[in-house]
Amino acid sequence: MYLTRFRFNAARTGARRLLTSPQMLHAAVMSAFPEAPAVPDGGPRVLWRVDHNSPAQILLYITSPARPDLTHLVEQAGWPAAAPQGWETYDYGTFLAGLSAGSTWAFRLTANPVHSIRRKEGEPTKRTAHRTAHHQIQWLLKQQEKRGFVVVEKPAERRRLERGDEYELVVGGTKGLAFTKSGDRRGRPVTISTVTYQGRLRVTDADVFRRTLAAGLGKAKAYGCGLLTLAPVT
Repeated sequence: MYLTRFRFNAARTGARRLLTSPQMLHAAVMSAFPEAPAVPDGGPRVLWRVDHNSPAQILLYITSPARPDLTHLVEQAGWPAAAPQGWETYDYGTFLAGLSAGSTWAFRLTANPVHSIRRKEGEPTKRTAHRTAHHQIQWLLKQQEKRGFVVVEKPAERRRLERGDEYELVVGGTKGLAFTKSGDRRGRPVTISTVTYQGRLRVTDADVFRRTLAAGLGKAKAYGCGLLTLAPVT
């Protein structure tokens, strides 16, 4: 597995075009591999996420089973003259292998928290986005038990509210994406609601958690959701 970081040059037309089209960016990411990566059920796959840290610092993160070549992205949306090559790729497999139960990490995740509802008896269920911060948090908490981690709880003396402030977790960056799938002759719109989670987690099952990091979390993985990244707790 590999972890790659690429920085967009937001002043370039190509960068702005990619950043406003999840379909185009998905195609650009997948074009980084000479052969189309397989998408095994529950196995390692290509995941990506865009972090808008500031107007001048917009980063693309990619995890992948194969090493990517982002030459086309550098030429279209980066700094072609920058040394050495315009992106950085790291050995992610070694990092994953070193994870252990009980370790605590800061994390970041952009996800598509959804649930299935039935509005009337007899109607088929419909996938619907969670709209409130409470339900978005509950969605993540329901994932953790089977994904090999738990979100760290705050000590009682650090909680500012009696309810709703129990965890080392911040939810924000809610964003709606709407586009038409290429090749869809009917022109049916696709709408996705994304949310960014930041906080601290503790690994409970290292093997399961490795699979979570490699396979992604939740829906809409092709459109920039599901990639959970870790950083040392400071």
